[in-house]
Amino acid sequence: MNPELSTALQAFIAQQAGAASVEFSELRLLSGGAIQENWLAIARIEGGPLAGTQELVVRADSPTGVSVSHGRAQEFALLRAAFAAGVTVPEPLWLCAEREVIGRPFFVMRRVAGTATGYQLVKDRSLGGDRAELARRLGAELARIHSIRPPRADLDFLPSYAAAPALHLIQQHRAYLDNHHTPHPVLEWGLRWLERHVPPRGELVLCHRDFRTGNYMVDDNGLTAILDWEFAGWSDPLEDLGWFCARCWRFGADALEAGGIGQREDFYQGYESVSGCPIDRAQVAYWEVMAHMNWAIIAIQQAERHLSGEEDSLLLALTGHIVPELEYEILRMTEGT
Repeated sequence: MNPELSTALQAFIAQQAGAASVEFSELRLLSGGAIQENWLAIARIEGGPLAGTQELVVRADSPTGVSVSHGRAQEFALLRAAFAAGVTVPEPLWLCAEREVIGRPFFVMRRVAGTATGYQLVKDRSLGGDRAELARRLGAELARIHSIRPPRADLDFLPSYAAAPALHLIQQHRAYLDNHHTPHPVLEWGLRWLERHVPPRGELVLCHRDFRTGNYMVDDNGLTAILDWEFAGWSDPLEDLGWFCARCWRFGADALEAGGIGQREDFYQGYESVSGCPIDRAQVAYWEVMAHMNWAIIAIQQAERHLSGEEDSLLLALTGHIVPELEYEILRMTEGT
């Protein structure tokens, strides 16, 4: 336990909770989190409405980050909006947007039990309860996220744009590749394919933009929380459906096209049961190609954080090695079209 970090966080939580004192019995860094750090804090709170033992998670900025990811103040606002919309998320408690407390912005939320490790969830079918029901539940959760629509004063930091969402993403990716020191001809091909098949602009919704196996938690019975909102933004709702179903997020269980845990139709039915809107199944395939493109660009950015010396990380270095696999999938999906 870091004594200085512990003392600073105890004082912050005591002030926010209206408590006489706060003492941690445990404070430790949780595994995972290439973009953010998550600390488990078991807090004994004396006085105030939260008196007693509380299991909390402190989510802080990583020393470096991906340029398109939100900061903690923005992620906290997104989490509050989702919580209010009935999405199954950890309850957001307090935000510290200043750096004076621990040197970085952070927020505190309630701890949720379960596991989020993608490979483990796909391989261990004892997790998550009935898999058909889990797929339907995830579809329903995504529809609740998509019920959040602009304009929203509390989410006014999310960029707005006039172009179709797909074209907006293509323009961002092309600008990044044009300025990158290493050519990626397959990704250039993929961008051109996406541009030639771009769907028109429809009604925008709040998209999680990283809704996948590995970013939700389950226990033995089912879903316990949707996590990691740092990429959320206004977009086409099919972007999230394509991301969840993309082969790159099935963790080797390719026959289970809904996130490696279930069937597409169960996932789709869960979504439609809450949204009341039929899914254009043919268009989901377009957004699966986009998912591989998005992930390839993010993987290049994460590897760059390591290669540039900004952050010495084996995880970031290894992430860069998945780019050829993503390029192969883009070629496979666009062959002959």
